[in-house]
Amino acid sequence: MGETQIIITLILFNIIFLAFIAGILIFIREYRIKKKTHLKQIETIDETHKQELLETQVEIQMQTMQYIGREIHDNIGQKLTLASLYTQQLAFENKAPQVNKCIENIGGIINESLSELRRLSKSLTDNSIEIHSISELIENECEKINALKKCVVHFTKDSKTKIESYQIKSIIFRITQEFLQNSIKHANCENIFVLLKNTDNTLVLILKDDGKGFNTNALNSEGIGLKNIKKRTELIGGQYKLESLDQKGTTLTIEIPIK
Repeated sequence: MGETQIIITLILFNIIFLAFIAGILIFIREYRIKKKTHLKQIETIDETHKQELLETQVEIQMQTMQYIGREIHDNIGQKLTLASLYTQQLAFENKAPQVNKCIENIGGIINESLSELRRLSKSLTDNSIEIHSISELIENECEKINALKKCVVHFTKDSKTKIESYQIKSIIFRITQEFLQNSIKHANCENIFVLLKNTDNTLVLILKDDGKGFNTNALNSEGIGLKNIKKRTELIGGQYKLESLDQKGTTLTIEIPIK
């Protein structure tokens, strides 16, 4: 074999080898692209599934509460009303003062229970989340807390903030309720600040108290409410940020993309 043939053979071998290496690199690149696309599709499916699951849970919860509320009103409420009428009739027919006193006490207990059940029935069948705006819901909740006179809740809202989704509205409202209750029970705070605004198609909810604070890295069973807040935020595609310093209070920031 001449020198020229050896050179040509080496050149061809190098070209084939380089082509082989290039083929492997292209294959690896395409594999990574397909893998990334596949993982993104799985993530999208997972998020869609979570959203559907959330919607189903909210719908089932709402239907269950309405069913229980109707049962309380139509069934238990009617029976207690009938029992109250019976006690009134017994008190009217009985002439013994001591017995009448006992009957009146029983009637009073029945009537008190009936009033409480009616309030419970009304709250379970209440569709205020669907009817009112998120600003109205939070403002009403803040007014209820202020009426307790345990601390002062300061609510600031952005008039541009509007949410059509029942799921997002419901979760934002429940998160606000959870934070307010936690601050009242555990923070020993004097003030709670609630800020609701809309920035670049992002709903921002900032909840802050001036209480005693806690170690966010050591959440135990007492922190179940905060863990639920985090889970609820993630279910609707939001971001969750919790900050707390000893004797300087706690700040919770929720950011949720809205259309």
